[in-house]
Amino acid sequence: MFAFLLVIHAIIAATLVTVILMQRSEGGGLGMGGSPSGLMSARGAADFLSRATAVLATAFVGFSILLAVLAATRGAPAIDTSLARTPATQAPITQPAPAPVPTGAAPAQQAPADNSAVPLAR
Repeated sequence: MFAFLLVIHAIIAATLVTVILMQRSEGGGLGMGGSPSGLMSARGAADFLSRATAVLATAFVGFSILLAVLAATRGAPAIDTSLARTPATQAPITQPAPAPVPTGAAPAQQAPADNSAVPLAR
């Protein structure tokens, strides 16, 4: 149901863009010339395209609200946790804590750490 309404919403959006681009603006727009009589006269086409724009815009806003309500009430979690790590797959941290330095004594020189802790250095 949700996917069907989403497809209808996309069709309405594409049609709305097309109707808006067909309207004549001060620069001429993408309007197509019609016969001087009937529905496709300059005045008739302008009235038709204006009404079509109003109807499609209303339908677009209505479907947007409907889809937002349906998405909120679907019961899906708000945050997608499908890619979250589980505690079993996380690598444990096995680095020992440094030994405390006795007060009054100079710190001993430690050997440089090996690169075994860096996975890309192997």
